[in-house]
Amino acid sequence: MVDEGDPKDVVEILRSFELGQVCRGVVSSIKPFGVFVDLGDVDGMVNMAELSWRRFDDPSEVVEVGQEIVVMVLDVDLERERMSLSLKALQDDPLVELTRTRLGAVLRAPVTKVIPFGVFVEIGDGIEGLVHISEFPDGELPSEGHELLVRIADINLGRHRTRLELA
Repeated sequence: MVDEGDPKDVVEILRSFELGQVCRGVVSSIKPFGVFVDLGDVDGMVNMAELSWRRFDDPSEVVEVGQEIVVMVLDVDLERERMSLSLKALQDDPLVELTRTRLGAVLRAPVTKVIPFGVFVEIGDGIEGLVHISEFPDGELPSEGHELLVRIADINLGRHRTRLELA
């Protein structure tokens, strides 16, 4: 999206950006699928998946309109005149830190989501892990908010998943 008052060609403006480039911009609008960021002569979009490592339901939980943010350019599509940005790419992946310090750790963690094949529990600041239904001898899953004593059994950085066992 280009500023209507700017006579520059959209493609020319987009060509001035490089993949991996870090830019400062202002959140111009929030949509259910992500946010648009005003980078001066052009807006780029940060998709929901690129906003944060943390789980959230609405982009307004992460940023607000008018907020200045720093983003990384992920893609520039000259044909469609679009630019994809990431806020998450400039944040430390909390799962990487977890692998350095906590594999095998036992901790008390609240259930954040119940699904047919298990429960997700929060094991760190915004980090969730799965306790598979097979860990529950009677097959009955605890409800959201219930605290469990869990052990971090495996961390798969490639799939960005953490497997937990009942301790």
